[in-house]
Parts: sequence; C-alpha cells; structure tokens
Amino acid sequence: MEYRFLGASGFKVPALGFGAGTFGGKGPLFAAWGATDTAEARRLVDLCLEAGANLFDTADVYSDGASEDILGAALKGRREQAIISTKLTLRAGDGPNDVGASRHHLLGGVERALRRLGTDYIDLLQLHHFDAMTPVDEVMATLDGLVRAGKVRYLGASNFSGWQLMKSQAAAERHGRARFVANQAYYSLIGRDYEWELMPLGLDQGLGAVVWSPLGWGRLTGKVRRGQPLPPGSRLHETAQFAPPVDEERLYRVVDALDAVAAETGRSVPQVAIRWLLQRPTVATVLIGARNEAQLKDNLGAVGWSLDEAQMARLDAASAVMPPYPYYPYWNGMFAERNPPPVPASLPAGGDPA
Repeated sequence: MEYRFLGASGFKVPALGFGAGTFGGKGPLFAAWGATDTAEARRLVDLCLEAGANLFDTADVYSDGASEDILGAALKGRREQAIISTKLTLRAGDGPNDVGASRHHLLGGVERALRRLGTDYIDLLQLHHFDAMTPVDEVMATLDGLVRAGKVRYLGASNFSGWQLMKSQAAAERHGRARFVANQAYYSLIGRDYEWELMPLGLDQGLGAVVWSPLGWGRLTGKVRRGQPLPPGSRLHETAQFAPPVDEERLYRVVDALDAVAAETGRSVPQVAIRWLLQRPTVATVLIGARNEAQLKDNLGAVGWSLDEAQMARLDAASAVMPPYPYYPYWNGMFAERNPPPVPASLPAGGDPA
C-alpha cells in the first residue's frame, strides 16, 4: 500500500480507503448501493486491513446510521488498526435542529457517531455539505472545540464550493483554530470538475482530496458499454437519477481509452481508472466501494504500479472537456504568458479535443 500525507497535516493515510456506504442497505438509495451485514462487513474489513487500506469512510446518514453501527462492530477489538472517517450535517432526523452545522447539531452528532462506531475519537470528521444558515465562525469554533477535546483529530469538508472552503479556512486562521486538511470530493475520469477550482485551492490551502465515486457511479466498471443495455446488477437501474451527469458519447470515449490502456498494462478497467486518479495532484486517498470480495480485491489492485506518461496523456485527452468561465482562458492560452495553468493542463491550446 502507498501512504500519503493528508493535506498539510503530518498524518498519513493509505492511497486507497474503503467507503462503507454499502453497509446496512436501509432506504431506496442505500439498498441499491449494497446491503452488507456485519458478518460480510467483517470479512471486507479483514481484506482491507490485510492490504493496508485501513481508512474506512462512512456518514451518519448512510442507512440511517446502520453503516456506522456495522463498521463499529466490524472493527471491534482492533480500533487502533483503523482510521475512521465519518461525516455530519445532512438531515439525520425529523426535528428542526437535526440538520446543518450548528453547534447543537455538530456536538450531538459527534456523540451519536461515537456511540455507533464504538470508539472515543474520530480520526477525520467531515462536514457533509456547506450550511449557509450557520455563521462560519460558529462552525469552525465548534469543530476546533471538538479537536481540543480529543473527540476529533482532523477536519475536512465535503461537497463545498471553492469560496465556501476558502471562507471556512480564513475564519479558522483568523482565530488560530483547527483548519480543514481534507476535501472529500467527487472526481473521476468522467467527472473532472474538481480540477477547475477545488484542485488549485487544495494545492494552495493544503487540502488533500478524499475522492468519492472514482468509477463515476459505477459507469467505469467496464460493464457499461456503447450499444449495450445496462448489466442486470448495475445500481444505475435504481440510482441513475442521483448520479453525477455525464454525456454518453464522452463516457464511451473514456471507456474505449480505458480498454486500450487496460490491454497494454494487463490491468482491469476499474484499476486503470483508479490509478489515473492516484497520479493526479492533491489526491490523498481514493475511496473504493465494494459489495463483495471480488470487487474489493480487484479495486485493491490499483496500487503498486503506475501508468506511464503516454497512458496518462491518452486518458487525459479522452476525458477532457473545456472548463467553464472564468477558467477556460487558462487552458486555451489566452492568459498563458502571465498566468500558467494552476495544475497540469489536460487540454491542448484551442480547447476540447473531441
């Protein structure tokens, strides 16, 4: 396993972590993701620990808390071997204060998560979304207090825009409080919006990317192909309406490129897709999800080797799109003389290679 610093902290995390959203199977969305029970979860956790993928990510809303319950049971007796990451702020009850990043909800949510997980501290606590109704100073002061109390060790955000992250960082810095060191974000070969603003911000602010859905909501498994119906077991049958959007022709172009690189390297399509992410700037860890041992073992094969420069370039070109304003001038050469691209360019001068 490869280990990387989590943003600007001194804490190292594995390049691959396990997303426990498949644990529990409660509700229409999470039931489609998976319905792993405690016994199967313990076996998947065993495999992850054996491979060194010892970061486990969950959230209070995953299967109404069942994911945290099952993860805690699967880790019982070996808590010290694991890095536990969980998330708060989405609605977790019917009450008026059962949502958001108020002091009330954060403090209560952490206590409930600790009980479900069977631990007295959370390694990485992330805000699941930005709460525009709670003052940022209140949010960052509360999080700082949780760190000082030893209940949380590191802080992160998820699904924030660039300005929301920067406002939070500035508020924390202004008062000498604990800052975010992680940004859990959607990033994949068919979802590269992360690169336009959040990646440069991560480089500037020391935020390590914790990547969710690296296979584009199941579209980059190698089973979704041009001119063929969705495979019977695909979760897209029930959850396509929740999936990040992607143009179909672009999807098939990326899958074609993945097929070619997989044939060259002797690796699977998912392994190549995950490996591409691991070679991108700011990426600290990629969360892999699996409903069974075969999927998990395959995904774990994304480490211990590298794509060469030509293979990375081929995948870049197949997946690239022109970024929106105000970012495209940095890629099409308009501002290149005085302002080089903040991250390695994926587009040749002139725009979309498609």
